[in-house]
Amino acid sequence: MGMSSEDKGLQEQWLRVSNTLKTEIGETAFENWVRPIKAFDVRNSEVRLAVPSRFMRDWVVANYIDRLKDLWTRENNVVNSVDVIIQPSLKNQPHVSREYNNIDKKNDLDAKVVVKSDQKEKATPPHISDSQISAPLDGRFKFDQFVVGKPNEFAYAAARRVAQASSVFFNPLFLYGGVGLGKTHLMNAIAWEILERDPARTVMYLSAEKFMYRFVRALREKNTVDFKEQFRSVDVLMIDDVQFIGGRDATQEEFFHTFNALVDQGRQIILSADKSPSDLEGVEERLKSRLNCGLVADIHATTYELRLAILETKAEKMKLEVPRNVVEFLAHRITSNVRELEGALNRVAAHTQLVGRDLTLETTQDILHDLLRSNDRKVTIEEIQKSVAEHFNIRISDMHSARRARSVARPRQVAMYLSKQLTSRSLPEIGRKFGGRDHTTVMHAVKKVDELCDHDNSFAEDVDLLKRMLEG
Repeated sequence: MGMSSEDKGLQEQWLRVSNTLKTEIGETAFENWVRPIKAFDVRNSEVRLAVPSRFMRDWVVANYIDRLKDLWTRENNVVNSVDVIIQPSLKNQPHVSREYNNIDKKNDLDAKVVVKSDQKEKATPPHISDSQISAPLDGRFKFDQFVVGKPNEFAYAAARRVAQASSVFFNPLFLYGGVGLGKTHLMNAIAWEILERDPARTVMYLSAEKFMYRFVRALREKNTVDFKEQFRSVDVLMIDDVQFIGGRDATQEEFFHTFNALVDQGRQIILSADKSPSDLEGVEERLKSRLNCGLVADIHATTYELRLAILETKAEKMKLEVPRNVVEFLAHRITSNVRELEGALNRVAAHTQLVGRDLTLETTQDILHDLLRSNDRKVTIEEIQKSVAEHFNIRISDMHSARRARSVARPRQVAMYLSKQLTSRSLPEIGRKFGGRDHTTVMHAVKKVDELCDHDNSFAEDVDLLKRMLEG
């Protein structure tokens, strides 16, 4: 049967959308993450895209979903949302395997994850020998492209030391931190460095999800011997998102034995997770103990200074002139993670270049309105009371007490004023949070603080500092 006109139209739209995205994100990222996507169908103003695994779905949603929606809405104004579904059968379709072949032909180092061959006498070429196991490396994620600051300097130093060591240095190296703070970047960078220093070393880099999938398949096919050989014959084993093995007893058991076998052979293990080994849920104590026995390095949330440096570095790499006030605005407002921060700059750059608008603060706010709204921090009255009490060196209990001494009453009024400014709570609700006070007391506090700010610069600076601290 031929393709229906509706299907043909969908595929033509997807071709235009994906080609535009390709120009924005570059060849390597496109080949790794966008080419395997299949445009599935359109239902009730929603485009459904299919990908072969949950790992790929999570990556596409985290990095490209907003831009895909914008591009598709431009193609078809009926579309107002994009959904990404998992369709495992795509793994066996030609266009997915061709993705890896293209990487290999274009540049061996673009996908240089090597798995030892079962036939030892045959030399293994320096590329992915089984794209079903090892993930392709991202060419953007190297050490020289990692911006270092106080929140990540220890993890960065540990990663470099392991990557440059000719023998096992820390075993395992365990990197942990929140989403989008740089764990995957460091993992890729380690693999790149190891392979560039010694192409003969065999490195396997994959997600914990892929490890589980391979193990379950080996059990089902009664082929665990080959599974063990594949995973225990590498020089360096790197597994991302180890937290996903929590609660899966059989997988944990196999992972534990694989871990021990590699350590006993003096092979390097590098792991990442969103929590420290001790805090992983559903993980056996003996495995936690093993994970803790090497070097554990955490990546903290970014600081304003680090976010500023990341944006400046990325803008320079993109050869993009970004006004200082725009860079500072993004660094202040996009605080959730580095991935979102870089994505915001990509969106602004792409929009201004494609539409021809000047890159200004107003343009930035307009383009990123949805992202800025989701990053607006929801400040609570309790947080305000705590910050004000600490600033004025009084007890939090004084916020609720009947004490009327100025040393207590003035900070309490400031806290009421900030609660009115920074939360959506009504005056009676705010009053109740301050020891059951009447709404007129809150109104008086707001008026009093406004008057003091007008006549006392020092007091106004204190209030402004507290406001900025709570907002940012």
